[in-house]
Amino acid sequence: MVEEPAQAPADLSAAAQVSALPLQVDLLQLPPEVPAPGAPALRGVLDRLFAHWLSLPDTAALVASLVHKAKASGGGAVGACASMLPSMLQGGAAVPPLSPRSPRLSRRPSGLGAGQPNRSASPLRPAAARPAKEVIPQFYFQDGRPPPYEVKKQCISTVDQLFAGHSNGLRAPEFRMVTRELCKLPTFFTTALFFKIDEESTGFVAREAFIDFWVNSNLMSMDSATQVFTILKQQNRNYLTKEDFKPVLKDLLDNHPGLEFLKSTPEFQERYAETVVYRIFYSLNRIGSGHLSLRELKRGNLLSALRHADDEEDINKVLRYFSYEHFYVIYCKFWELDTDHDFLIDKENLIKYGNHALTYRIVDRIFSEVPRKFTSKAEGKMGYEDFVHFILSEEDKSTGPSQEYWFKCIDLDGNGILTHNELQFFFEEQLHRMECMAQEPVLFEDILCQLIDMIGPEVV
Repeated sequence: MVEEPAQAPADLSAAAQVSALPLQVDLLQLPPEVPAPGAPALRGVLDRLFAHWLSLPDTAALVASLVHKAKASGGGAVGACASMLPSMLQGGAAVPPLSPRSPRLSRRPSGLGAGQPNRSASPLRPAAARPAKEVIPQFYFQDGRPPPYEVKKQCISTVDQLFAGHSNGLRAPEFRMVTRELCKLPTFFTTALFFKIDEESTGFVAREAFIDFWVNSNLMSMDSATQVFTILKQQNRNYLTKEDFKPVLKDLLDNHPGLEFLKSTPEFQERYAETVVYRIFYSLNRIGSGHLSLRELKRGNLLSALRHADDEEDINKVLRYFSYEHFYVIYCKFWELDTDHDFLIDKENLIKYGNHALTYRIVDRIFSEVPRKFTSKAEGKMGYEDFVHFILSEEDKSTGPSQEYWFKCIDLDGNGILTHNELQFFFEEQLHRMECMAQEPVLFEDILCQLIDMIGPEVV
């Protein structure tokens, strides 16, 4: 049995209060004669053991050091509690090292105090160091991400080479090399870029002015679409209009070898430029607002078409937007239908298109301006821009704008769904034409079955 200590602590009530805390008896490794956990006699044995531990000099030194640390940290409440400790705890020897717990015993379930919260952690123990805050680098720059120092240095070195020997600056013809070699843009943006920098129309672009516009404003680090958008748009606008493309088309007509023959006919130069701009807005400005946004410019293929035109001497091989043959066909078709040559066509003119391929019902839908609002000011008349949108939709029905154009024509109630009755309404007139021409009629049900097989709609 464990012998009682020779001296008892002055304040056994404090020992009794501490002994009331849950204790893991299995970790004490008591001899076999000690009562089993849960036995009533075990409480007295534990009280005597705790009183004996408090009487040890090492224990007094440990508690005194903890109280000293608490007072040093400014804890007033802790200092008041420390004054109530027994006098026997003041002074003592050095603090002994703590005994490590056995891994085997730490995994054993405790019989006494199991399921209760762990109160062994001391509130006087210093808190763990907080992890350092992660610094998130800046990812948004109002004027674009600044270029790396090496890239900026190399760009300025190239600028010095291009502007060498031109103390007053470069003229527009000399500036073409800057547009192509330094800015990496098609040369047809030379005029627009030149006058964007030369705001006072001096006829020269100085080295400092170019560096301020291209380098210091971080324009050099932006993507090509953003660069073109910034060069072409007017101040205080966030969109492009048809007028903004005039400098580009003028530069194209003046400098492309494939359009040199048009210099003797300024009227057709103007018509060609108009047609190209109409084709650009037909493909890119899907909502038909006449305001081309940066997002629409990025999603389109205009820049790649301009680069193709810059590298290709035969303009007719540039099928996107700039083919002169395409312009010739569009303009001649319009001139043929416009019998009075007032640059306007009406329903009777349009019904002749394609050897009367269109029906009166579909022509009525077009002139009701359902697929697209007319830009002509004359009521019931279609202008040249409106005709360009019509013929592009008619001749190539594989594009998104074309499919949207004809879908709106057939969707009579405008609910975004084509029904059996709507399709049959437009087919009836074609069926009547086949009967008048003594052709074998094609049943609408057969055509509808083919459409459903090709499209595979969710609801039939």
